[in-house]
Amino acid sequence: GSTIKGDLSIRGFAKIDGCINGNLEVTGNLIIGKDAKINGNVSAKSITVGGIIKGNVIAPESVHLLSSCVVLGDVQTKRIQADENVVFHGHCISISNSDEYEKAVSKWNNISSVSSSTFRI
Repeated sequence: GSTIKGDLSIRGFAKIDGCINGNLEVTGNLIIGKDAKINGNVSAKSITVGGIIKGNVIAPESVHLLSSCVVLGDVQTKRIQADENVVFHGHCISISNSDEYEKAVSKWNNISSVSSSTFRI
């Protein structure tokens, strides 16, 4: 039942079961519990998602989407596993080769930054 407003940075392992309205950065592995709700970008070494994330997910090692999860955002990882009934709306980069992964992420970041820019004529 806890709610955090603002960005959160955690060293090591973390498990989230509450609500976060802000970005979450974890240096180790991260578990998002089935009752958790995060409105912000999430990054960790590896992430298991059981709850709701409205934001991008970056986990260079792995992402596991459980059947109870909803992810509304892009996913970047070297390895992804999705259970049945997952709700995922976004783009996904999942390449196991480190060099190819870095190239794909760099290319996607460039495309995203250009497409999100507002041009006025």
